[in-house]
Amino acid sequence: MDNKNSIIAILVLAALLFSLFTVFSASEWSQKASARSALLYSPENGEILYSKNEDLKLPMASTTKIMTALVAVEKCSINDTVTIAEEAVGIEGSSAYLKGGDTYTLEELLYALLLQSANDASVAIAIHTAGDVEGFTDLMNEMAIELGAYNTSFKNPSGLDAEGHYTTAKDLARITAAALANEDIARIVSTSSKTIVSDEGTVRNLTNHNKLLFKYDDCIGVKTGYTKKSGRCLVGAAIRDGLTLITVTLDAPDDWNDHINMLEYGFSVRQKLLVLEKDEINLSVPVICGNKESVTLTNSEPVYVITPLTKKAITQDIVIPKYLIAPISAGDALGEVSFYLDDLKIATTSLSAKEAVKYKNKK
Repeated sequence: MDNKNSIIAILVLAALLFSLFTVFSASEWSQKASARSALLYSPENGEILYSKNEDLKLPMASTTKIMTALVAVEKCSINDTVTIAEEAVGIEGSSAYLKGGDTYTLEELLYALLLQSANDASVAIAIHTAGDVEGFTDLMNEMAIELGAYNTSFKNPSGLDAEGHYTTAKDLARITAAALANEDIARIVSTSSKTIVSDEGTVRNLTNHNKLLFKYDDCIGVKTGYTKKSGRCLVGAAIRDGLTLITVTLDAPDDWNDHINMLEYGFSVRQKLLVLEKDEINLSVPVICGNKESVTLTNSEPVYVITPLTKKAITQDIVIPKYLIAPISAGDALGEVSFYLDDLKIATTSLSAKEAVKYKNKK
């Protein structure tokens, strides 16, 4: 499965699992967000831990650039050489002051895009990827649909104010989850500063505008945004004890504190637990008409669950066939183990054949 399909599969699974969890209302959380719209999201299981007007369509300013980066890495190699088009020079707002004709790698321009929030970099990336800004914007909207961000509409790759350019906190969290699943984007948004040098020798020193990286020890990104129309916008993410949380605020007068409060709340009510080591289960199942009498079923991957902080025991239920009929290929999914907290199923994984069993010819 390619990276794009893997991301979509993860998000579809998250959407399915979301229905299994309780959404906490604002009244259950003592720290109310100042933002007009806010969301605290667990991307690994799709759980929303806190929300405020999460489906309200609002402008998102430069948090747009999360999708810009995601489309670029999907369609191009980060090692691509990008020549700065004249159309990308002198774009209003935040800028890396790129010079027409200079050449950078796409990776270097992604640093300018995500750290410096450079609007000129966004246009340069768009033209390199799709030939023009309009075509690139079409790709952004197509990917939004693929990711299930149905209440989002992009009109440009920078986030500058435009009629019909909007998202929701819930959609932006979903887009961010997909972006963080890309190792290159995740690495870039967690970087505090970077120097990029064009092939022609032009030096640009970039500083990440996201002060959350410096204000919150567990922070790993993601992106700031501001226009007079949108107000202060911010997407954050943090990891603690293996648990990843994403925070989104749109039009937030006190955004840094909103995000810190949401993250602290999230880490106080959820934990990530390893419930099954890789290859921990090994069960023998008889095989009929095989060159071996049995086959071993095992879990080929470790299993983690995200649960409330509780002392309740997590139980498991294993389902395997009484027998199998050859031939069997190594890796065939032939059984299943499910995990429960009380009566709630919180995780399921396959049990697969550890080895192949060929059909035994009778003579």
